[in-house]
Amino acid sequence: MTKEVVVSGIRPTGFLHLGNYFGAMRNYVRMQHEYNCYFFVANWHSLTTHPDTSELKASVHRVIAENIACGLDPEKVSLYIQSDIHEIAELYLYLNMLAYKGELEKTPTFKDKVRLQPDNVNAGLLTYPVLMAADILIHRAVKVPVGKDQEQHLEIARNFAERFNHRYGEVLPAPYAFNYGGELVKIMSLDGNGKMSKSENQMNTLYLADDGDLIRKKIMKAKTDQGPSEPNSTKPDYIENLFTLMRLVSTPDTVQKFEDDYNASSSGHTVIRYGDMKKQLAEDMAAFIAPIREKAADIQNNQELLSRIIRQGAEKARHSAAETLKLVRQAIGMNYA
Repeated sequence: MTKEVVVSGIRPTGFLHLGNYFGAMRNYVRMQHEYNCYFFVANWHSLTTHPDTSELKASVHRVIAENIACGLDPEKVSLYIQSDIHEIAELYLYLNMLAYKGELEKTPTFKDKVRLQPDNVNAGLLTYPVLMAADILIHRAVKVPVGKDQEQHLEIARNFAERFNHRYGEVLPAPYAFNYGGELVKIMSLDGNGKMSKSENQMNTLYLADDGDLIRKKIMKAKTDQGPSEPNSTKPDYIENLFTLMRLVSTPDTVQKFEDDYNASSSGHTVIRYGDMKKQLAEDMAAFIAPIREKAADIQNNQELLSRIIRQGAEKARHSAAETLKLVRQAIGMNYA
């Protein structure tokens, strides 16, 4: 049986962090055994908000290295750089003819970016969802692992596929959001304010490139309180986040010990010792991240290996993209020879 196609991309605009790993990468590693996977570094997308490209090459290489260090096998998946697949740009052009200014201006992410960068409201920012649609449709993907914040972009991609098919004939399957059953792990910033970030709030985010000392420093500064006022209290979000992190990297008996201490605590009788909990969490987290950091560093320092992986990924992705573009051109009537 032909495996279903899965596509996902990540912008090289910062360092991958623990939220990326448990929210996405862990699932990607599982998907590679069950689906025909195309995972790419979205360097064109990064230009909409990061026009300075002086550090882009290093960032792209780091993202590729960290993806592999997290468990992606470049022999099993197509791991490539967006700009290496020129067919995406051509499909992006065709889809722009099916996109309407009004609908693009209403996209929440466009409004957010306009607010954040009022002096750089470029056309690429406006048509970001169109390029995202081209990224997905170029491989005729049916499943796209996305978070809640990207679901509207995926809805737009589905609309473009349907418009294209209505105008030119059935060529592009409509993609759907996909993740394995169960709630996705939500990892908050260590200060309790929002999610961990690739480029902002850096001392409250645990990056896959952080060394042990920095991990310990960040976790020891994580927000806590005086403890619960009565036994079996509901945990505040920032305390629950520490337990979430501990469940991900510590042994079950370690987690249970601190759960029991928390549930036994009350005003005037504080059993839970957050300092001890954070020390344990810091050691377990440092041990968890270390092999990922070290493997990613080894790959980044091996330029020959990186180049081979990049070329191999581009070749796989181009083969799929060329097949799609051939069908698209035929449907539109762009063959004149």
